[in-house]
Amino acid sequence: MTLMNMAEALNSALDVEMGRDEDVLIFGEDVGLNGGVFRITKGLQDKYGAKRVFDTPLAESSIVGFAIGLALYGFRPIAEIQFMGFLWPAIDQLSSHASRLRNRTMSRYNVPMVVRFPYGGGVRALEHHAESFESVLAHIPGLKVVIPSNPSDAKGLLSSAIRDDDPVVFMEPKRLYRGEKAEVKEGEFTVEIGKANVIREGDDITLLGWGAMVPKISKAAELMGEKGISAEVIDVRSISPYDYKTVHGSVEKTGRAVIVQEAPRSCGFASEIIARINDTEIMHLKAPVKRVTGFDVPFPFFKMEEWAIPDIDRIVRASREALTW
Repeated sequence: MTLMNMAEALNSALDVEMGRDEDVLIFGEDVGLNGGVFRITKGLQDKYGAKRVFDTPLAESSIVGFAIGLALYGFRPIAEIQFMGFLWPAIDQLSSHASRLRNRTMSRYNVPMVVRFPYGGGVRALEHHAESFESVLAHIPGLKVVIPSNPSDAKGLLSSAIRDDDPVVFMEPKRLYRGEKAEVKEGEFTVEIGKANVIREGDDITLLGWGAMVPKISKAAELMGEKGISAEVIDVRSISPYDYKTVHGSVEKTGRAVIVQEAPRSCGFASEIIARINDTEIMHLKAPVKRVTGFDVPFPFFKMEEWAIPDIDRIVRASREALTW
């Protein structure tokens, strides 16, 4: 085991997977010589050469389209988009081609590719640099959407994504890149895609989140624990496929839930979780499921960004409302 932050863990996963499979390629804007905006690919071009780790023009549609072609040809490409807000030009490639080719060819071809990028706010970034629209991607059948919240999961989930035979969108909460370090296994290991993680067990209420919201719901659970409230904390981790069994089992036990997302409120993935809970667990609920979310506005500049992101106070208040309903 080695202490790593998330940036180091992601770099380690890329290194491990490139070492074990020569068909793994990495490309994107500034990922080679400079090691990426956040230095996630630092040192990999020096180690594996410019034919396997290389820079591309500033053209997101071309980057993802190139990855699709390479995947169909037998490679396992990893395409980096500098920020989630820059992904929109490539949505057509993801929706019209990457996600459909297995179905279109009746499984004669698959598309083993990863598109990874930083998302979310909290680092004083500029416009188009702090978006969170995971629900848009989850709405595309055929795409897997994964969001880690800690260094160990970041490494294990990224290795699983690279080895997956279908396209995976890998969202990295940049606020956590150089956050708290944690023990991470050395060498190869994977974390199953599509499996939520119960971080803390409890009986009174279920707190759900993903990415940069997980440390916040964990802290909220800790504060409520000091007041005698037993909160179960679940890191959803995989937006698509979504582990409804783990989530619903927890809600059956506690009867109350609060879902926290950084994305805007309307049509967010929290709404989908609530709908599924209502479909099957309505008779187990002791109170309506609450949401703590971003606001339905463009993500603000840095003077207001902490206001826009769910905080611990809002999570605790929503939990109190559910507990006293």
